[in-house]
Amino acid sequence: MSFTRRVMVATLATAGLALSSFGALAADKKITLGFAQVGAESEWRTANTQSIKDTMSKEGINLKFSDAQQKQENQIKAIRSYIAQKVDVIAFAPVVQTGWDPVLKEAKAAKIPVILTDRNIETSDPSLYVTMIGSDFTEEGRKAGKWLLENYKGDGDVNIVELQGTVGSAPAIERKKGFEEVIKTNPRFKIIRSQTGDFTRAKGKEVMEAFLKAEGKKINVLYAHNDDMAIGAIQAIEEAGMKPGKDIIIIGVDAVKGAFEAMAAGKMNVTVECNPLLGPQLAQAVRDVLAGKQLPKWTQTKESMYTMDQAAKELPNRKY
Repeated sequence: MSFTRRVMVATLATAGLALSSFGALAADKKITLGFAQVGAESEWRTANTQSIKDTMSKEGINLKFSDAQQKQENQIKAIRSYIAQKVDVIAFAPVVQTGWDPVLKEAKAAKIPVILTDRNIETSDPSLYVTMIGSDFTEEGRKAGKWLLENYKGDGDVNIVELQGTVGSAPAIERKKGFEEVIKTNPRFKIIRSQTGDFTRAKGKEVMEAFLKAEGKKINVLYAHNDDMAIGAIQAIEEAGMKPGKDIIIIGVDAVKGAFEAMAAGKMNVTVECNPLLGPQLAQAVRDVLAGKQLPKWTQTKESMYTMDQAAKELPNRKY
């Protein structure tokens, strides 16, 4: 074989190897997920973020992550950045329910599927997202209300103060709705004050201080839309010289470790579970949507509720 022919064969072989390597890479191409998180406002959210990061790492999914610091404009910016980067799938936990259509239309035009996690949105076009993975917040509110009606021991009017979540967010709207739906069946249960504590411990404490200044010992029950606000409120109640869990019944939502510690200490009465460990369900949904599978519009999470007498036993099992 002539020298020229040998060079040509070697070159073709190398080119063939390069082409076959490129083909293998294309077939094994790593999935890229762009995820826009609400923020880090609570123990729940921290556990949710960790679940997503750990699962994607374990599953070999390339994760681009952003923290919106509880601002919708930051999430919209992050989603636009993911569209520009041509990620395979976009997922996000919407800060509020409304105002998403323009950016989601951009994702649809770019043929990038969108998955909602934890919270739903209001949209004129449900085809703008594939599925929502998360809880039934209205049912969580109902569970809290039912527990109160079944377990409250005192007589006469029952004065409730409410710490709402972030204004306009799905959990704040729906947890309020479900709770009110149940308590209105018994007219002696009344919400006398209701204000946002923005899902944070510090704001929960601050708003509870204001409630106590205004209403003092008239308050029988605190219903907090998450455990972090309830824990902040417990501090305010103790500083006011009252006993949380006894003088004021404390109801929270999320079932985070801090709530179990408060219940074990007799300072909180009940927490309704809202499971933050959504990473595995999200990874499965990402793979399914890219495989062309039909997903339900709502992928629900399984949850329970826990009372003070279960807290000590359950506390060592809490991962968040």
